[in-house]
Amino acid sequence: MSDHDAEPEQAHERDETALLAERRAKLERQRERGLDPFPAAFEGRETIERVRSAHERLADGEETDESYRVAGRVMARRGHGKAAFIDLRDGTGAIQLHSRADVVGADGHDQLLHDVDLGDFIGVEGVAFSSRRGELSLRVESWTPLAKSLRPMPDKHAGLADVETRFRRRELDLIANPEVLERFKLRARAIAEIRSWLDAHAFVEVETPVLQPLYGGALAQPFTTHHNALDRDLYLRIATELYLKRCVVGGIDRVYELGKDFRNEGVSPKHNPEFTMLEWYEAYADYADAAERLERLVSTVASKVLGTTEVERDGNTIELAPPWRRLTMRDALLEATGVDLAAEPSRDDLAAALGIEATDELGWGKLVDMLLSKRVEPDLVQPTFILDYPVELSPFAKRHRSTTGVVERWEAFVGGIEIANAFSELNDPDEQRRRFDQQAEELRRGDAEAQPHDESFLRALEQGMPPTAGVGLGIDRLVMILTGAPSLREVLLFPAMR
Repeated sequence: MSDHDAEPEQAHERDETALLAERRAKLERQRERGLDPFPAAFEGRETIERVRSAHERLADGEETDESYRVAGRVMARRGHGKAAFIDLRDGTGAIQLHSRADVVGADGHDQLLHDVDLGDFIGVEGVAFSSRRGELSLRVESWTPLAKSLRPMPDKHAGLADVETRFRRRELDLIANPEVLERFKLRARAIAEIRSWLDAHAFVEVETPVLQPLYGGALAQPFTTHHNALDRDLYLRIATELYLKRCVVGGIDRVYELGKDFRNEGVSPKHNPEFTMLEWYEAYADYADAAERLERLVSTVASKVLGTTEVERDGNTIELAPPWRRLTMRDALLEATGVDLAAEPSRDDLAAALGIEATDELGWGKLVDMLLSKRVEPDLVQPTFILDYPVELSPFAKRHRSTTGVVERWEAFVGGIEIANAFSELNDPDEQRRRFDQQAEELRRGDAEAQPHDESFLRALEQGMPPTAGVGLGIDRLVMILTGAPSLREVLLFPAMR
């Protein structure tokens, strides 16, 4: 809490052209005084967080003789005449500055009041003290401009409320809404903890091609681009799966990649055409092992970055600690819709349960997937593994050891959102070839998301791949769960916009 209420800013009500001209005039005045408005560095800087932590126990009104050099953006200014308060913020926190004409000098104080605008970056040297109200402050002894802000700040009372502007001008969102900045810092910490956990469990991080001669590893439409020098079309990857399994063939028993995938699909609260995915593969493991790894990973990351395994979402308290619920797809659909997959319902039966018509491009497997998404997924609030998917939906998964017609696959759901997908990976090259043939038939039927035939991958499998479990974890969706964000766009710095 600052000592004085900030004076209302009227910048948003004034003509923007006049404001820009006014700020540029101040910029020129700084140059005329021999100041560099955009210097290359500010040496000896301490972070504001460091200054605050050094004086946590300072009593109200207590003085010190400790001087600091801090730098940041001017966020607010209060007071006129011979004394003023300024709020300064860097990437670690905020601190109050107290400028007095008898300390910083009449000229320096006047310039700080009249030539520095909200949004400007300045460097300050000052002595720490606590105000009578207990606000840690620096008494300014000297200051220098670091970067002139030529455009006005978002209104500090209304904030940056317009959603479209927040996503299109994310830099303004980060300036105006500190909680948004904290959300992206949490995202970065979560990714760091994921890497740390995998590294600690002997997984090797690799990088595979983003530009691929043939897309694969998921049922999705790719983005196509053209390589001029090679005079050939290439695809932005839709998954890293097939290359990572080739690494397992080559002897990397535990391998992972954390990076961008691209799918040419719609934009929604749960979908963005460019997204961050973690995939890992573990030799000599199956999908049951993978489920245990995922629930341990997610709960550990939550505990590290949040200090708890409980998260709040849509009024529900979600417990991320293991064990998570396990439910077969057959039982989930039977419970929610009355449709029994073991009775081999027809396409018309599935379409009727969805309330739609069974058109040619909607194959049996796609209708089952739609039924799960619409009638089951929204109710999976507590962490749940849906197990044992139809083979038609899973061209890279092993057939189930004890149940016919399904494969050893699960998807993990939290808060009504799918966050991960896993298989006991198919390692029989002849069966994989038959699955590719089945997918080719789906392509001929008009399913643009079917998996194309990949002879290079088949040749790799023919070298021999040990029993392997593979997992794909959506990082953006996981961060949605950890932060309680209502939409994927809230956890992507620069989401796709219409």
